[in-house]
Amino acid sequence: MAGDIIVGLDIGTTKICAIVGDVSLDGVEIIGMGSHPSEGLRKGVVINIEHTVNSIKEAIEEAETMAGCEISSVYAGIAGGHIKGFNTPGVIALKEKEVTKKDIDRVIEAASAVAIPMDREVIHTLVQEFIVDDQDGIMDPLGMAGVRLEAKVHIVTGAVTSAQNIIKCANKAGLDVYDIVLESLASSEAVLTKEERNIGAALIDFGGGTTDMALFSRGAIKHTSVLALGGDNLTYDIAVGLRTPKLDAEKIKIKYGCALSSLIGRDEIIEVPGVGGRKPRTLSRQILGEILEPRVEEIFTLIYGELARSGYQERAGSGVVVTGGSAELSGVSEIAEQVFNAPARVGYPEGITGLADLVNTPMYATAVGLVLYGAKVSKRKRKFRIRDANIFHLVMSRMKKWFKDIV
Repeated sequence: MAGDIIVGLDIGTTKICAIVGDVSLDGVEIIGMGSHPSEGLRKGVVINIEHTVNSIKEAIEEAETMAGCEISSVYAGIAGGHIKGFNTPGVIALKEKEVTKKDIDRVIEAASAVAIPMDREVIHTLVQEFIVDDQDGIMDPLGMAGVRLEAKVHIVTGAVTSAQNIIKCANKAGLDVYDIVLESLASSEAVLTKEERNIGAALIDFGGGTTDMALFSRGAIKHTSVLALGGDNLTYDIAVGLRTPKLDAEKIKIKYGCALSSLIGRDEIIEVPGVGGRKPRTLSRQILGEILEPRVEEIFTLIYGELARSGYQERAGSGVVVTGGSAELSGVSEIAEQVFNAPARVGYPEGITGLADLVNTPMYATAVGLVLYGAKVSKRKRKFRIRDANIFHLVMSRMKKWFKDIV
């Protein structure tokens, strides 16, 4: 039985990806996807509206063709060094001596009543747990008897301008934005198991422009952070270290890259194109590993330092899950194990059917997660909608494009 069509739009630094999901009672079936190189972002933040809009249009049109449907609204991901998360509590007295839906809303509102600078806005208010009188660890207190209700929430904020630019780019591409979702939160929907969420796990979304971290414990998010370093830094290091153009450095990273030099054979050789028409050279692949290893180790060490400062590092009981495009580099999970001193694995999208094989790579974890997130929240009443659907403008823009192509 066909259901609702939900689209996840991952506006990343290196690629823009749109994934279309058909959500029904049977689950989420992936029916289409489109991907296009991203040219208008730097470290997760839009720096060129026109280039970003063009990339979004290309990805959306490819996804529409494959899915056989028209896309008018999306769930968009957000990342960047401007993202900040913090924990805050809220307490109320129970008037009826029993927790009602209104009480739950009131206590979340009380916890959310914190001063936020004018240049920032709340992206998520995520409930960690409720406490009724002295009983903690409650996820759904509705109907429980008590005199005092407390909520602990995690609030994620971002720069107003960065969020507005993402919405503006989507709107200019003829799309409405249902919601803006923190990319690490979206990725967690696709790659973390229920057991990992409960026991505790550190999710690391190792992307092109940023590396996002989200710590889960007892089924709730405890800490988030974004580091403005990612796979692009690895590519730049290769370009400088091997004296090769950046485009060729990216190809070398994808084809031969290894984050742990001890995994590379001593006699392995790679060909490196020269700069400015110089002849290609052959080098030991070991040199490539020696360039990549310290940078990957540095990124994970910085993430671990952030986790240690939060005081939650002991909560990652089940270990570390690394996902994102840069997680496809061999040796990444081994370095994560060394730095975090905990079991580590590479996270692949799960919980989907249909074109699952097509998107079964860490690179698409965020986009798949956005679809799964959208499927989950669409079952509940949406708190807000960024922009009302404007089908008229969408249809008119498509008609103008058709007439232009005919002429």
